[in-house]
Amino acid sequence: MAQTINRNITRWIAIVASFIIISLILWNTYVFFQYFKSEENAKMKIWTNAYVEFSNDINSITDGSSDLEINEVAEKIVIDSTLTTPLLLLDSNKNIISSRNITKYSNSNKPEDIKRDSTFLAENFEELVAKFSSENEPVILENLNQTLYYGNSPLLNKLKYYPLALLLIIFLFAAVAYFFYKSSKTADQNKLWTGMAKETAHQIGTPLSSLVGWTEILRSEQVNPDYLVEIEKDISRLQTITDRFSKIGSIPKLEKSDIVKETLDSYEYLKARSSKLIDFEISAPDEAIMVDLNQQLYSWTIENLVKNAIDAMKGKGQLKIAITTDEKCVNIQVSDTGKGITKQNFNTIFQPGYTSKKRGWGLGLSLAKRIIEDYHNGKIKVLHSEIDKGTTMQISLKLLS
Repeated sequence: MAQTINRNITRWIAIVASFIIISLILWNTYVFFQYFKSEENAKMKIWTNAYVEFSNDINSITDGSSDLEINEVAEKIVIDSTLTTPLLLLDSNKNIISSRNITKYSNSNKPEDIKRDSTFLAENFEELVAKFSSENEPVILENLNQTLYYGNSPLLNKLKYYPLALLLIIFLFAAVAYFFYKSSKTADQNKLWTGMAKETAHQIGTPLSSLVGWTEILRSEQVNPDYLVEIEKDISRLQTITDRFSKIGSIPKLEKSDIVKETLDSYEYLKARSSKLIDFEISAPDEAIMVDLNQQLYSWTIENLVKNAIDAMKGKGQLKIAITTDEKCVNIQVSDTGKGITKQNFNTIFQPGYTSKKRGWGLGLSLAKRIIEDYHNGKIKVLHSEIDKGTTMQISLKLLS
């Protein structure tokens, strides 16, 4: 008990520590993103101030440079310094004075590329202005009656999505760890199942052999034959149980069988040994339905479902078994008029150890699920259930073509 508590405490400490580490990584990423963004904003303001100052001093240039050359130099101060930052420089009438790093042709001097760039800007002008405005506050150049719109650089955009990528990696890592843990736990359970099954078969086998010998002695002592018949029935039943457990501990052999006949045999056996207060009913087709089946394990599954239904009805009610087919499967439904199952427990009832009884280990439905899904590649589920009205369990097995 103490070991289990310590293990749980260690697990929770690891979970909390992992959460704190992840939170710190995400927080530092956010802080770095904000710092990097403020640095870009500061650079843009410096570049814009330089552009304004240069433009104000244009009239003082006396080296004979043309207006075109001067504008090119002024533009270069802003553009070359901004590197990869996308920007739009507009006049007071929203006409584009300059643009850079918006399309793959932005920095090209080829006429055809300039034409493509112009076409793209014309078609997406309003969208770009809105996008840049949402990413960064526009810089208004009051003296020049111009406005600079600029967005986040590609590096900043990548950094913005880094936390999401980090979360995705963490999620994938957690998923791998979870499935590894689950598969490891399932493997341990399988070993436990196998060990218990083999040990049970071994333990029953020893007194069973002795009982067979005692039966022969009783027969030689001229004991009432009717007594011997009943004893032999019980011995045969014990042999069946032993065989079932031995098959759980190994991969059982499946044979081509008539599911209708096997279900009817189990039905008749259980009906003869159940309370007379249970109203049994079966609905099955007249023709044979062939499936790959291990007869003893299948009869065990039906027995578990019927016994659970009888327990749910507290020994009194209606129990119906129905066999139907669709295109690919045969469906065997076991319905009762018992206390029902809540919807949140539809899957829980198949877990080992789950039981609503005061006595019981909660292994019946877990065994049934293992037999049907692991050994027969079928499906078993709660088809329908209502509290105080009853439950319908369904087994689905693939038809043989």
